[in-house]
Amino acid sequence: MMILAGARFRISSVAIAAALAVGACSGTAAPSTGGAGTTTEPAASAAGSSAPATTETLKIGIEGPFTGPNALTGEEMKNASTMAFDAINWTVGPYKIEPVYIDDQSDPAKGTAAYEQAAVSQKITAGILGWHSSVAVAQMEVTAKYKIPHFFAMGATGVVNEKFNSDRAKYGYWTSKGWPDPAKLSIAYVTAMEDAIKAGTWTPASKTAAIYGEDTDWGRSFGAGVKKQLQDVGWTVVSEDYFPTTQTDFSALVARYKSQNIPVLVGTSTIPASISAFIKQADDAGLKSLIVADGLGWIGDWYKLTGSSSDYVLDEIPGWTTDKAKKFAADYQAKFGSAPSPSAAGLSYDFTNFFIKIMEQTLADSGSITSESLYKTAQDKLWTGQLTYTDGIIMSEYKYTADTIPDMVVGKGEYIFPVLQYHGGKGTVVWPTEWKTGDIQAKP
Repeated sequence: MMILAGARFRISSVAIAAALAVGACSGTAAPSTGGAGTTTEPAASAAGSSAPATTETLKIGIEGPFTGPNALTGEEMKNASTMAFDAINWTVGPYKIEPVYIDDQSDPAKGTAAYEQAAVSQKITAGILGWHSSVAVAQMEVTAKYKIPHFFAMGATGVVNEKFNSDRAKYGYWTSKGWPDPAKLSIAYVTAMEDAIKAGTWTPASKTAAIYGEDTDWGRSFGAGVKKQLQDVGWTVVSEDYFPTTQTDFSALVARYKSQNIPVLVGTSTIPASISAFIKQADDAGLKSLIVADGLGWIGDWYKLTGSSSDYVLDEIPGWTTDKAKKFAADYQAKFGSAPSPSAAGLSYDFTNFFIKIMEQTLADSGSITSESLYKTAQDKLWTGQLTYTDGIIMSEYKYTADTIPDMVVGKGEYIFPVLQYHGGKGTVVWPTEWKTGDIQAKP
């Protein structure tokens, strides 16, 4: 696996000395509570030492859909975070990290109950990651209630932003998102299509589109954002169709789109079985529309679900573009036996490493890692742009500022996804212009 030790922020010698001093004075006392989510336990004595060092257990919640309809995504998130923690031997300073896996099962109510159990029974100090927007909106109540800082949940809906900014004293514990408001990324599809029309490389029969997507906070946020963006540049949106996350029969919807001869379909679903079924049924029906399927490639083995039906579909997916990223992907496949996605696995790996940096910074500044000290680091350094992460495998830099929180800075050199068009399970970059390796092609 990739070792990032050389790139990590190092705690100060003063903090290390203080931690060792505490250990030396502790002797072999029985384990005691060290604050929310931490316990102090005697460690094995080193050869020749007169007293054992101490290690505090730090419980960190790792959130995701580990079972249920999106378990494949949850598995990638869990595996990637494991690789990041493995690289530091699950240790930060005097703390031994113990993962507490919070399984939301892709359901807001179940996710809320699981998070509350982690807070009350497991006494986690902080939480990281997460996938679904509706789950994130619900879990914000739990982190506010128990004052547990949560970092880098990828539930992107603008509802999270609205809730966060409605009462930062209460909802600020949902400290940061791992995916921005959908409208900040969906504009790329509109720009890519407009650029192709202007260049004469792609010409739709009319500037008419339909919006489709899962009936969740994520799906509706994406749909509302891209609808306005299309209308702003002269497109007519003839319909919006939202469906349950469990739906896999799209024959009626596809037949309607075909009868209306709609040139462009723009939508999203976070559930692999649902989005792949839509793509396959559209192809089987002979639909010639240009389809935007945002998130089709969010799991590494997506092509096994769609086959050639995904040809000519547009998606926004980051890639394994650097040697370091390619090494991670290879190491992941060797370790877990499946191909990782840059979105689920790659981003989870980067955000876990960013969280490790936040813990190290907190220890250096405060001398201990607690819910309170982590939250202070978030407020003082993460939200102000003083603490960023530039050693990632997906984005050049992960940065938050007072103007963007809970979102990160989005744009070139920061957080950005290219627009791809799929052919044979491979993506051709069609936007931005300086990255493109091909042009948008109409389905023959």
